[in-house]
Amino acid sequence: MELLLIVALVAVFVLWFKKRKVEAALAAAKEASGKAAQESAAKRNQAEALHNQVQRRLFEQIESLEKRIATLSKYEGILDADAKAQDILGEANDTLAQAKLDAERERKEANQAARAKLEQSEARLQAAAFEAARIIEAAKRRAEEIAGEAYGAMNRAKEFADTAQAMKNIIEGYGDAYIVPTYNLLDDLAEEFGYTEAGQRLKQARDTSRAMVKASRAATCEYVEENRKETAIRFAVDAFNGKVDSILSRSKADNHGKLEQEIRDAYALVNFNGAAFRNARITEEYLDVRLEELKWAATANALKEQEREEQRALREQMREEEKARREYERAIKEAAREEETIRKAMEKLQQQVAIATDAQRAEFEAKLRDMEAKLAAAEEKNQRALSMAQQTRAGHVYIISNIGSFGEDVFKIGMTRRLEPVDRVRELGDASVPFEFDIHAMIYSDDAPALEHALHRHFRRRQMNKVNPRKEFFRVDLGKIRSEVTTLGVEAQWTMAAEVRQYRETLRIEQQILENPQIAEEWEERQEKIETDTPEEEEVTA
Repeated sequence: MELLLIVALVAVFVLWFKKRKVEAALAAAKEASGKAAQESAAKRNQAEALHNQVQRRLFEQIESLEKRIATLSKYEGILDADAKAQDILGEANDTLAQAKLDAERERKEANQAARAKLEQSEARLQAAAFEAARIIEAAKRRAEEIAGEAYGAMNRAKEFADTAQAMKNIIEGYGDAYIVPTYNLLDDLAEEFGYTEAGQRLKQARDTSRAMVKASRAATCEYVEENRKETAIRFAVDAFNGKVDSILSRSKADNHGKLEQEIRDAYALVNFNGAAFRNARITEEYLDVRLEELKWAATANALKEQEREEQRALREQMREEEKARREYERAIKEAAREEETIRKAMEKLQQQVAIATDAQRAEFEAKLRDMEAKLAAAEEKNQRALSMAQQTRAGHVYIISNIGSFGEDVFKIGMTRRLEPVDRVRELGDASVPFEFDIHAMIYSDDAPALEHALHRHFRRRQMNKVNPRKEFFRVDLGKIRSEVTTLGVEAQWTMAAEVRQYRETLRIEQQILENPQIAEEWEERQEKIETDTPEEEEVTA
């Protein structure tokens, strides 16, 4: 037994030794093979480099020969100049034809690429809409699983409430409950955003709504049969779009909130009526897209109205500047004529003084001093008109009121560059308001626009028209305006009490008419006589 064990151990040792020799031989063989492969690769690289070098030289020689052949070939076969010219012309025509073919091919490729991009964008839109609908539907199913009948009852209650409100709005009208200020549409836009950009956004929204209808994402239905399902969906979409298109056609800058509620009411009613057709209904995402159309339509209208108002204000400013310019020119000419007249009169007086007696000389000298004072006043008037004409920002800021038209504590803070600023105030009270304005302050400033802007900015929260600040009317105490003018370091003469002469007389006449019928008859006769005597003037003034 021990002998067998010894023999087995010897055999194992022998086998282990042979295995080591074999492994060593294999390692040596692998190493030799690797070296051979490296040497072979190096030689192959050298051979390829040599081949490339030879090939490059060969190509250079061939190219050189071809150039020489091309140079010599120009003179080969030229029998006369006309034949060569015809050849050149033919080559040019061929080149032109090929260029046209290339251009047509590029145009077709560009059109195909554009169509491909359009189809790709529509496909992405459809995929996004499908994914959104899938997520929403999954969320609804999950909510129904969790809340059970309570979730469904809550949704039905909301639908019934929306439908009832829609019917009530249709019956009673929308009134002012859904008015949305225009600035809500414009505040989020960039300063350079204009009517053209809003029109482009509107077109994009319309393209999106059409793509959703085309992709069958505008409405859903629970019919299993495909024909019935398509018919019910088409019925719901056509009914909803008919109402929405009619609503959008009435879009203006100031009725966005009302029209938005009308669209939501149309959505509620169409979905309510579609319940009879296996719950045929418009999707919420399609409602959002149509509301987006309304938003951009209203925004475009608001921007257009804003641009129109800016142009109107600019034209008014230009008219005012033109009136001021004509007034300056007229004042300068009148002052020059007045100066000339006074100088001639002074020359005549001086001649009379020279030959006058002592008693007459005193009288003439008094007249001469009076003429000198008038000449100084005319020169000052001329200089003032010339100075204001040269200073493009000089003018008057006026604070005026009209109690009979607007009530107490309502003041207009405006600016004019007229040489006679009262003329501007008189124009404001001509025909647009029933009573004339009372002037509380007329403040001259070398920078009248800056002073006017500072007062407008300070009383911004008190402006009466919160939509159009260019109206320049403020509901504020006159003492506060005076205090702010003083704070700005400007001195002015103030009239704190309004005269309101015509308004007070009107109140007194109304009281007399109520108390005495005879006075009422006399007043009517007097008014009829005035209207009969001056019909053309009344028409022009209005």
